[in-house]
Amino acid sequence: MRRVIVLGSTGSIGTQALEVIRAHHRRFEVVGLAAGSDREGLERQASDFGVEHTALGADEAEQLVRDVDADVVLNGITGSVGLGPTLAALEAGRTLALANKESLIVGGDLVTALAAPGQIVPVDSEHSAIAQALRAGDRTEVRRLVLTASGGPFRGRSRDSLAAVTPAEALAHPTWDMGRVVTTNSATLVNKGLEVIEAHLLFGVPYDDIEVVVHPQSIVHSMVEFIDGSTIAQASPPDMRLPISLGLDWPHRVGGVGRPLDWRAATSWSFEPLDEDAFPAVALAKRVGTAGRTYPAVFNAANEQAVDAFHDGRLSFPQIVGTVERVVEAHEAPDELTRETLAAAEAWARDAADRAIAAQPQP
Repeated sequence: MRRVIVLGSTGSIGTQALEVIRAHHRRFEVVGLAAGSDREGLERQASDFGVEHTALGADEAEQLVRDVDADVVLNGITGSVGLGPTLAALEAGRTLALANKESLIVGGDLVTALAAPGQIVPVDSEHSAIAQALRAGDRTEVRRLVLTASGGPFRGRSRDSLAAVTPAEALAHPTWDMGRVVTTNSATLVNKGLEVIEAHLLFGVPYDDIEVVVHPQSIVHSMVEFIDGSTIAQASPPDMRLPISLGLDWPHRVGGVGRPLDWRAATSWSFEPLDEDAFPAVALAKRVGTAGRTYPAVFNAANEQAVDAFHDGRLSFPQIVGTVERVVEAHEAPDELTRETLAAAEAWARDAADRAIAAQPQP
């Protein structure tokens, strides 16, 4: 039986993980739960699953990971505050089922230096798909990784037409039901840019060999192209319980967590190149990832400030990525990457973003 700590237990990933665990209670046992601020929800979950060890907030979650004996830590915390629990899980030798992409992207070498081979199991659907596809060949046989993107609600729109986009329109994602920041990031494709950085850090593939293709149906979750011209794709209906279950018991599959595709029904899948003029976030993320050090942390923090400003009516939709680019270009990274320099860089980025936002004309 796998003993599991679920961080971000009251959020979307956490609640779906608990659904998987409840349905397979002879295979998994919850030994710890942590939530961000929902004390009532956390207490209810602890009662439902008979869990003694709970935590509220990222600092308590980090201590919980250090103190509680577990096989797997599922990090479903939102934002870079998940870095501490990620580092704690790796230091404790736990398998880290990682849904908190920000901790890897912001932490960079701090995280990868601590991780043993195979210790981090990705829970993002795209990276789970790549991990599954990579089992078809040796890493030396990989030509490139292909991340799929739904294209969000503005697929096919020109850059000029995006100036009038409203927050409500940006939150109308055609496939996934997510929180405000992640959904907006999917509309700007900042989320896909973050996933490119994550793919590089997880799989060690150069940025030049990581591509993004738009796939509106969200059935093919990502692909690996090998040196002999073969491409291996992972396909399934959109359902996060599948990558969550793999994260909990990698590399073993958990029966019945998702429904299969219906091959008897006529269907079509399409793939389109990414319009980098309308959606420049992916190209910017590659530059940021290549620069490394504190640049990804600055990219992420500035984006969070810009997303808030967009929803407050202080920025237009295209100004989100434009603001992030201004902040990234103004940043001077320190030579050493530590938790302290990361925290300082994030604080600087939020302040710099706020100043950049205030200096721009109101939409």
